Amino acid sequence: METISHREFRNQSGKVLERVRNGETIAITNHGEVAAILSPPHASAIDRLDAAGRLRKASSSEPFGLTERLHSDTTSAELLNDLREDR
Repeated sequence: METISHREFRNQSGKVLERVRNGETIAITNHGEVAAILSPPHASAIDRLDAAGRLRKASSSEPFGLTERLHSDTTSAELLNDLREDR
């Protein structure tokens, strides 16, 4: 993802928006801090998170459906109460 300054965006907004329309994601900075991220409207939420660097890939390719479930005689409420007693 490319980063451009607010000033550059202001001065070349047409070109920047054309790049975004063509599929690029661009971060806009203001005083060195990212103030906005422009992404194409057809990009999915996952694509936007990935472009922003806020997505962490799974450490395993095993589907969740194949994960073995554990069963307990203790209820969720009992577990939560036990955890809250430590506070």
